[in-house]
Amino acid sequence: MAIYVLVVDDDEAIRNSIQEFLTICDYTAFAFPSAEEAIDFLKNHHVDVILTDIRLNGMNGLELTQYIKDNYDSDIIVMTGYAADYSYEEAINRGADDFVFKPVKFEELNLRLKRVLKKRELTRESTRMIEKLKKLAITDDLTKLYNSRYFYQQIESEMNRSQRYGRPLSLLLIDVDRFKYFNDTYGHLEGNRVLFEIAKRITSCLRTMDTAYRFGGEEFTVILPETTCEAALIVARRINQAVKKDFNHISDPRKITVSIGVSEYLSGETITDFVKRTDKAMYLAKESGRDHVSSLTV
Repeated sequence: MAIYVLVVDDDEAIRNSIQEFLTICDYTAFAFPSAEEAIDFLKNHHVDVILTDIRLNGMNGLELTQYIKDNYDSDIIVMTGYAADYSYEEAINRGADDFVFKPVKFEELNLRLKRVLKKRELTRESTRMIEKLKKLAITDDLTKLYNSRYFYQQIESEMNRSQRYGRPLSLLLIDVDRFKYFNDTYGHLEGNRVLFEIAKRITSCLRTMDTAYRFGGEEFTVILPETTCEAALIVARRINQAVKKDFNHISDPRKITVSIGVSEYLSGETITDFVKRTDKAMYLAKESGRDHVSSLTV
């Protein structure tokens, strides 16, 4: 994987010699005499590390460092031949990742580059791990949908937004019919496959702004922002039909149906009341013979 390094120095001899050395060391190196030209280059190109002298015509190296840290994902090594005028602390406070004195020793520069790049990779890996852990914390292991903990965070946020802007918000509660019988008949492994497949079919019926959750056991819920009860009923019927399509890997596909409750948020309603009302609508669907969609607005 190519590593891109940008050299900024108004001394042509130094600039060219550093660029040549970096190229020999298998970096992809670019060089410019001014901060302004470097910034123009960054607008259209990714750079991993920038080596900049402090004293430049126009914007100086410390100002460039600050600008890059505020606007780009690049690490910076500051160079200077004026040790008495500039300090390591000043450069670091501006956002520099390292600091070297001129005349630059190429071997030292390469070591510092490797150290900055190593730190950069460790930071990225740490960020990836944190994001992965965050995702795991809100994701159901079996279905890969969001979990109920995250549902309560999101529904509160959507209810607040609905109330603030007067926009419609609807909720679906989906229960797999006679799931205990299915598990007892075909086993929990086959039951888990059913839940995973149903989760896929639910998400296939949703818009980007909609979110689906495993609410617990064989229950799922869907948050539908900007959606009236009438429109939510259409989504619910679509999900109901999608679930009934043949499950090629399931012993008896005729057993797989869902009952769905639909409700629209009432301004001022609590989360508990909103969910309970949707749950009641789902039980109405059950009482209607299962494999039904029912709504409850009051």
